[in-house]
Amino acid sequence: MTSPSHDATPDTPPPLDTTPARALGEFIRAHRERLTPLAVGLPPGPRRRTPGLRREEVAQLCGVSPTWYTWIEQGRPVSASPDALARIAVALQLSRAERAYLFELAAQRDPAEPDTGGADTPEMLLKTVQLVQSPAYVLDRQWNAIAWNAQAADLFVGWLDGDHDRNLLRYTFLSPVGHTLIVDWESRARRLAAEFRADSIRHLNNAPTRALIDALIAASNAFALFWASQDVGEREGGRREFEHPRDGRIAYDQITFKPAHREDLKLVVLVRES
Repeated sequence: MTSPSHDATPDTPPPLDTTPARALGEFIRAHRERLTPLAVGLPPGPRRRTPGLRREEVAQLCGVSPTWYTWIEQGRPVSASPDALARIAVALQLSRAERAYLFELAAQRDPAEPDTGGADTPEMLLKTVQLVQSPAYVLDRQWNAIAWNAQAADLFVGWLDGDHDRNLLRYTFLSPVGHTLIVDWESRARRLAAEFRADSIRHLNNAPTRALIDALIAASNAFALFWASQDVGEREGGRREFEHPRDGRIAYDQITFKPAHREDLKLVVLVRES
């Protein structure tokens, strides 16, 4: 069982910390409150004053002390081993993306994470996009498009055509053209915010990333709401529909590729449905 830090005693909790300990606690609490007793095989019991599981129940599922678990949720600077974090991830039934986000917040390596081998050169990735016959583009760590082909420019009006801001998040949340182009905008925008939360955790405190998030929160009520939800999701493939100003309703299947050792870059390809 993981114990509190050496400065703490059961009667004297360590002081409240700021980020990243506070961010870790908020994330864990949000996912505890979403999990029902039935989902983990516990009886519902009497009426609950708080949503989801109780802290004591999660501590029991993780095999840690309720005091330690409470302190970590409160954002206090307690030690958290990879093994304890892994048990929290299992107890809270976190997805793969959510689990990766948990370990990044705690600045720990997931013991279940496999090592990656080999590294693609960014130059080859940038050249590859021009060889694809379908709409394709490359995003950097802030999700700015740094390369795209003619097919992508033709599809993404107001973003990859002409002289526009190349950031995908600003296009989605702040551009009226993007709002019109993307079918089922609210669902897609909510998913995009969750994907960026997962993708950006490794460099969340870098100035460009922090500035982008702060600016979007200030400028877009929708982004602020979705970001505050603490949702985390992997960048998924699947069907994407667009209401194109010239071609009308069109649909694609989206695929995202990440080069090994350069997960801050991604190649996105859209294959049109026949």
